[in-house]
Amino acid sequence: MIGHAALAWEGPVAVDTEAVRLRRGDPQALVSLLERYQHRLYRFLVRMVHEPETAEDLFQMTWMRVAENCRRFDPNRGIEPWLFSIARNLAIDHLRRARPESLDEPLPSGDSRAEMMAGKQASALEMLMGEQRTSRLIGAIGELPSIYCEVITLRFEEEMKLEEIAEVLDIPLSTVKTRLRRALDALRGKLEHRLPGGELPGWGPQ
Repeated sequence: MIGHAALAWEGPVAVDTEAVRLRRGDPQALVSLLERYQHRLYRFLVRMVHEPETAEDLFQMTWMRVAENCRRFDPNRGIEPWLFSIARNLAIDHLRRARPESLDEPLPSGDSRAEMMAGKQASALEMLMGEQRTSRLIGAIGELPSIYCEVITLRFEEEMKLEEIAEVLDIPLSTVKTRLRRALDALRGKLEHRLPGGELPGWGPQ
């Protein structure tokens, strides 16, 4: 059992050092990857499904898929996006069966102002993550539809680049940007009702 300690906020780690050995089927490379990514992958799965026991099962399934497919891994592809895409696909399959409504995406609002403010919202979110509002922030993120929860988690918790997120989610970069904008806008609405003072720093009227 990995336990709740795996949910601590962690920074990104070095990647791709085992890529070639993994492709050759070196079992030690798989062990090294497990040690390197186990906490981050489990944490990501918990954010996606909101159930530690289910996340644990999906975590085990993720590494089974990795072991089964390691010889087909392309060393020119980043290991990190590959691992997270496997975990994400398993989580989405689970959610489709258990809670299909969690995958719903609200219709576009047509508010171009929201897109203009996405950069400022992102900076405000990074600020919040470093303050004493983390539990409220995590709770609000968990209430978002899964397609928003995953993009927020990958961007700000796993600190992935937008291009890496596009690879993990297997969607165009433009779609990643759109989902991130909408996710930030939805998150803003949730947090403004929870944080003292109402307005979030950097998210006030412009």
